Amino acid sequence: MKKGILFLLFTIRAVIIFAQYESLGSWNIINLKGTLSDKWSFFAEGQVRSLKYYDDFHYHEFKSGLTFEVNKFFRVSLATGKYDTYKEGGDFVLPKNNDEFRIWPQLFLVQPLGKFIIEQRGRVEMRFSTNGHRNRFRYRLGVSYPFGKNTQGFKPFQLSVSNEIFFTDNEPYFERNRFFLSANYRISTLFSTQLGYMRQFDYKINDETGRAFFLIGAYFDIVFRK
Repeated sequence: MKKGILFLLFTIRAVIIFAQYESLGSWNIINLKGTLSDKWSFFAEGQVRSLKYYDDFHYHEFKSGLTFEVNKFFRVSLATGKYDTYKEGGDFVLPKNNDEFRIWPQLFLVQPLGKFIIEQRGRVEMRFSTNGHRNRFRYRLGVSYPFGKNTQGFKPFQLSVSNEIFFTDNEPYFERNRFFLSANYRISTLFSTQLGYMRQFDYKINDETGRAFFLIGAYFDIVFRK
């Protein structure tokens, strides 16, 4: 526990030092996963984001879905969610820039490579808003490094880096690039925390503008199977 606290404090300090050179927004996540059987699980997640460091809150979302684990390396999900983007210049300023409902299937592939884990995620988003229907395609490639003493059936620490691209089936096709660095600390089988830095570039869309964000996440994992 002491090592985990020191690990998180060091990560926070590194982000604060970096923030002195760049204005960061905030990106906050609460995630719940419920394991129903060896193959089936569900998830629910809420997010709130701001364009300044815990100021000018402009975005929130809620999503949930089901996941089927084909094997230990491959799983598929189907999810839906509500996504709202507000105007800049304050906290949840009206009128909204975007009021959106999405349905999305997702594929997730994991491949161990020595002490590292290679992750690939593909998602197809069907997006419905006041501006009509749009499709978007997302692909994320990431590498993670779990480490620490395995005392509860898992390694408590993990460092990760990933990059995700967003594109559509209409011009200009390319929509967004999102780069992400994170440090995770799993406190127990039921709870883990995440701190990270995210930078994204957007191309002429009415979602959140391209920024850098400080991310903090809380993840709960509950097993309902016997």
